[in-house]
Amino acid sequence: MDLKSKIDIFEDYPIDGISFKDINSLIADGEAFTEVVNRFYDIAKTMDANKIGIPESRGYIFGSPLGYKMGLGLVPIRKPGKLPGEVISRTYDLEYGTNTVEVQTKAIQPGDRVILVDDLLATGGTIHAAAKLVEELGGEVVGMLFLIELTGLKGRDNLKDYAVSSLIQYEY
Repeated sequence: MDLKSKIDIFEDYPIDGISFKDINSLIADGEAFTEVVNRFYDIAKTMDANKIGIPESRGYIFGSPLGYKMGLGLVPIRKPGKLPGEVISRTYDLEYGTNTVEVQTKAIQPGDRVILVDDLLATGGTIHAAAKLVEELGGEVVGMLFLIELTGLKGRDNLKDYAVSSLIQYEY
């Protein structure tokens, strides 16, 4: 199946110069959504993981069914103030400022092997911060899975220490 054909593109959204890749059209198509989860599964089953890390919010869309299919637990990685209990956080730079992600300290145990799953790899800031949280808690990131990769933004350059896979590539 040509997954790229299932993505709607909106030019100049949300601001001029941005070519927005909208995954809503893909996830509304049951066959395409199933295809994505199955392709992620084919990659992930070779990674010997015991947890799936899912950055808020679109990582939840693909990581949750993948975790179910693999029989693995999920680790939500959220924006500040959204998780109860003890958390650790990591702030990272964006083109227009900074952002922060958090994870509960009990979510990752030393020796856990984690696959991080998200919808989009752009500059790599969010997923790199998520990986550092996993590592700070003693886990190992064994892979990163993305539906879409914007190759022109060179996010892989920020993730060269990790196994990165994407199903669809656009320059921008």
